[in-house]
Amino acid sequence: MDFSLTDDQQELQGLARRILDDRVTHDHLKEVEAGDGLDTSTWDELAKAGFVGIACSSDVGGGGLGFLEVAVVLEEIGRHVAPVPYLSSVVTGMLAVDRFGNDDQRREVLPDAIAGTALLSGALSEEANPDRGRPATTATPPARGHGAWTLTGAKHFVPWASSARLLLVPATTDDGTAVFLVECGATGLSRNDHRTTDRQQVSTVTLDHTPGMPLGSAEERSAVLPWMLDLASAALCVVQAGVCERALRMTADYTIGREQFDHPIASFQAVSQRAGDAYIDTLAVQLTAWQAAWRLAEGLPATDEIRIAKFWAADGASRVLHAASHLHGGIGVDVDYPLHRYFNWARWIELSLGSGSEQLVALGASMAAEA
Repeated sequence: MDFSLTDDQQELQGLARRILDDRVTHDHLKEVEAGDGLDTSTWDELAKAGFVGIACSSDVGGGGLGFLEVAVVLEEIGRHVAPVPYLSSVVTGMLAVDRFGNDDQRREVLPDAIAGTALLSGALSEEANPDRGRPATTATPPARGHGAWTLTGAKHFVPWASSARLLLVPATTDDGTAVFLVECGATGLSRNDHRTTDRQQVSTVTLDHTPGMPLGSAEERSAVLPWMLDLASAALCVVQAGVCERALRMTADYTIGREQFDHPIASFQAVSQRAGDAYIDTLAVQLTAWQAAWRLAEGLPATDEIRIAKFWAADGASRVLHAASHLHGGIGVDVDYPLHRYFNWARWIELSLGSGSEQLVALGASMAAEA
């Protein structure tokens, strides 16, 4: 299977890389981490360059491209561990509103989001509820059949909710599941903010009869959450591919330049073998991630491919980053050296939306069902 980028995608990749190379330096990241962890200046530059709305429809000011172009940007964000809300605002926010929202919702939400002035965030996780497709949060329809629904429940690890204007909140209804647009300042909504190990901000969001409006017609509402979960999982895998590739490159550069006994440590057999294993794992992370992204972009069934990619993004990436840390020696865990960010990001992605073990259990169940 040919995963080569088209000429246009290569140009897109090059521009994204130049912007992030120029802005997301080690010193800049230290300044961002000392604040709230959100790199607003880089986010503004990505919006000005058209990357934020790249896959949104042209009638609301977007670029009209597809998920593969989004994946190109995501991989560069992973390579630079750029603390921007691209996955949360674009993948689990804008793309869902563009595809399933009605005309009023799309016109109200998307232009400001594309401009980068309004953030969205998908609230996909709940504590002690591993079945993300069946939310414990509930939604009650309006009494007379029109107006806002009311939502009750709690969402955990909601990314950048402290800076978002709108949340996309999955909930269970009498007819199944649906995803609701909820204003962050809505009545009955409370928020507890904290920082994760990757130094980005997440929130626990509690809803107490909080008003929200559903995405999609009554017939298609149940399809919104599975679609969002597939895109979010594939997006995490593509980000992880960028994380692994850059961590491996840093390790290669370090071991070539670091000498012991008058020889580069890269020439030592044990070091080269460990790096070689990490290279193979990195290729597996990349290939499975891009296969999942391509199938989604083509509208093909991708459930098992996403699970396989997420397994490699968890299990394989863990080996890559442990190898990178070990081959760097003590400097690999020094917070004044950039590698620690890649380790933290890889760990966060590993556990987000299901660990490697969870993917294997789901794959096993799928294979058993087909037997």
